[in-house]
Amino acid sequence: MIDQTTLITYLAILFGFVIIPGPAVLLTLARASTSGTRVGVATGMGIAVGDLIHTILAVVGISAVVMASATLFTIVKYLGAAYLIYLGIRSILEKVETDYSGSGHSLTAKAAFRQAVIAEVLNPKSAMFFLAFLPQFVKAENGAVWLQLIQLGVLFVLMGLLSTMVVAVSAGRIGVYLRRNPVITRWQGKCVGGIYCALGLRVALQER
Repeated sequence: MIDQTTLITYLAILFGFVIIPGPAVLLTLARASTSGTRVGVATGMGIAVGDLIHTILAVVGISAVVMASATLFTIVKYLGAAYLIYLGIRSILEKVETDYSGSGHSLTAKAAFRQAVIAEVLNPKSAMFFLAFLPQFVKAENGAVWLQLIQLGVLFVLMGLLSTMVVAVSAGRIGVYLRRNPVITRWQGKCVGGIYCALGLRVALQER
């Protein structure tokens, strides 16, 4: 069981991560503002599932193997980058029909969830984070290491999920009004695509 001092320190640091907009928040914001609250929530949940998978991989050591192999790391990195850039280009080229009622959604919640899971799992930066960050709060005297890692990982996922849910609900409501403007509607997809392409390039250029 994680001791109280370690837990408080860990949660304080997580709070700092949550209030600083990162890729997860940007993706959720983009999806919620263009396709509605449900799609934004689905994106946030997809990212959370991806992080849970990274937690499990870190516990069983698969992430460690990937990080130890330059070849595997490069493969995962470019797969993740290519997927994000693919989503970005598709969003940029996608033809959007103007919906003056503000109720039209260009992406289903199921598709948004699936895309978010894949993008997060293929993000080697997330694997690096869980391998480098979580062990710093693990202490032998607090019990089984694997159990502590799972607890820390789940707390991270819950904090991140709370952050993305707030963003999804807020952006989704604002997006209803934005989508009533034909000019904004026309450029929203291109902006979302630009965000995805930029994140993809960021992943491709990152070092181990």
